[in-house]
Amino acid sequence: MKTTPLSLALAACFLSSGAQAATDAELLARIDRLAAELEAVKAELRSVKAQATPPAPITTTAATTPAATVPVPAAPGAYAQTASASGANPTSLFGYGEVNYNRPFRNSSDTRMDVRRAVIGVTHQASERTRIVGEFEFEHAVASATDSGEVEVEQLYVEHRLNDNVGLKGGLFLIPLGTLNLSHEPLSYYGVERNFVETAIIPTTWREVGLSTFGVTDEGLRWDVGLTSGFDLNKWDKTSDEGRTEGPLAAIHQEGSQARGHDISVYAALDWRGTPGLAVGGGIFSGKASHKVNDPSTANAGVYAPGARVTLWDTHARWTPGKWDLAALYARGSISDTDQLNVQLAGGTPVPKSFFGWYTQAAYRLWENGEYKLSPFVRHERFNTGATYAAMPAGLEIDPLRTEKVLTAGANFQVGGNVVLKADVQRFVVDRSRDRLNLGLGYQF
Repeated sequence: MKTTPLSLALAACFLSSGAQAATDAELLARIDRLAAELEAVKAELRSVKAQATPPAPITTTAATTPAATVPVPAAPGAYAQTASASGANPTSLFGYGEVNYNRPFRNSSDTRMDVRRAVIGVTHQASERTRIVGEFEFEHAVASATDSGEVEVEQLYVEHRLNDNVGLKGGLFLIPLGTLNLSHEPLSYYGVERNFVETAIIPTTWREVGLSTFGVTDEGLRWDVGLTSGFDLNKWDKTSDEGRTEGPLAAIHQEGSQARGHDISVYAALDWRGTPGLAVGGGIFSGKASHKVNDPSTANAGVYAPGARVTLWDTHARWTPGKWDLAALYARGSISDTDQLNVQLAGGTPVPKSFFGWYTQAAYRLWENGEYKLSPFVRHERFNTGATYAAMPAGLEIDPLRTEKVLTAGANFQVGGNVVLKADVQRFVVDRSRDRLNLGLGYQF
């Protein structure tokens, strides 16, 4: 027989009242009934607590508190996770997608319409403090041996909160550098295309396999540190121009696919949001990139730079006073010990010693009526994917690339909280053939 302090107290009250003469057997039966009722109430309270919406998961999103014009989810899957946890089913879906139109001004015959990406994800709330997230992306509508589309796992991780302020994460997850890498859904940024600094310099969307610990303080400081896979310099292809056009890190990222792991990378990020509407932060990522490989099957046929280290850092700020949304970001990267490698790559695309980019951006919520919001914006950015190169022998010197300057002006037209229509014009200073008109449709749920 199970008794509790409450049931004994109640029994004592019955005994002392003298309201009813009872035998020992009757009293024991009453005690048993009271104990059973108490256990039932406790079980019901546990059930109600389990079904209640849990605290929002700790995230280390580099983006600021979202402005009314551009709602930024805490992280992919976070909004879906909150919704699913509030119901009986702890598993839910989330996703986003973009359909874009790009028309060059100088060569209109190269106009393209593209299902740029369609992403579907699943979040499972395994327990009150543990969730499992998987995110899967399809690019350019069709992926086959003869089509340029891709199918990829963008994220696959388990997150566990030790308490309301500290959490752990392991698996394939996004690196918290910049503002776009963590919050890259269509409603999270202005313009049809993602900005060049956070694609060519910071290779959004950038994910690694690893472990991290993260949290937030009462003063509004968010922090995130981790050990992850890194870049693989053996993937550099001198016959391809990808390292210049798409960015040097985009050419050697591993994306969690058979990633070489001899050399482990480290990262750390901080983001302060102590003042409403203001976010200031930065981060750094560093790790060796040779992995002690001397493999003739690699693109560089047995050539590698043993001491090569990739380092990338950024600093950023965003302020949303009233109807304004103001942002700025600077990012810089370097790859060391590339002189001998570039000698072997002579005649092809060389590996840069440094690369950088920055932008400033201003948007204004011009008109709002119910679920409709119109926000014009302008963005100025400069970036260089080959700012400097390691010293080379006479006759093999490498000239740095010119810094590209891009002005983007347009507007986001938001329909409710899940759909956005976009239009903008982009003007380039160095490569004028890239001037273009962009139109886009985006959604998220």
